[in-house]
Amino acid sequence: MFESYVTGFLVSGGIIVAIGAQNAYVLGQAVRRQHHWWSAGLCMGSDMLLLSAGMFGVSAALLALPGAMAALRWLGVAFLAWLAAQALHRAATGRDGLASAGGGRSRRQVVLATLAVTVLNPQVYLDTLLLIPSVGAQQDSAALFVAGAGSASVVWFTLLAWGGAALAPWLSRPLAWRAIDAVIGVMLAGIALQLAGQAALFA
Repeated sequence: MFESYVTGFLVSGGIIVAIGAQNAYVLGQAVRRQHHWWSAGLCMGSDMLLLSAGMFGVSAALLALPGAMAALRWLGVAFLAWLAAQALHRAATGRDGLASAGGGRSRRQVVLATLAVTVLNPQVYLDTLLLIPSVGAQQDSAALFVAGAGSASVVWFTLLAWGGAALAPWLSRPLAWRAIDAVIGVMLAGIALQLAGQAALFA
């Protein structure tokens, strides 16, 4: 049973870290110390709500359509491989550092902007309503998987909000993002290979 929690934590953690829009915004607010805990909290709450809806909805659909399991496995493999390739490409080519300059924003502006980068990002829905639940549907305990996935969101966004301000000088360097992207790419590629092995085993 505990394996379901760990799997949820690792899968969700790898995916959440790869969602660039949310991470960049929360980090930016943390570096500037502008209502960053509000921003992080909204991201956590959105993730837990969408993960729960997606997990239990997809599980019910898979029970009604057993043949959909194989399709979801391979869809998960393809999507994870695509995310891994993007992350490794960014690690190889680099990207701009996180700027720490900028004017002040009100709490309302920060809340609205956080909601925008969350609900207007199609990748968030693909991850929380399809990709992560497709992995969770194969676990022994759906509830523990969701708990693990939600915990990953809480841990990650807490680290972003708390550590962003303290590590602002380091996070502003492009080299730091290349290292982060390299770790993300390797992690997602490993999960994709694991899912591919499961898909081939049950084919």
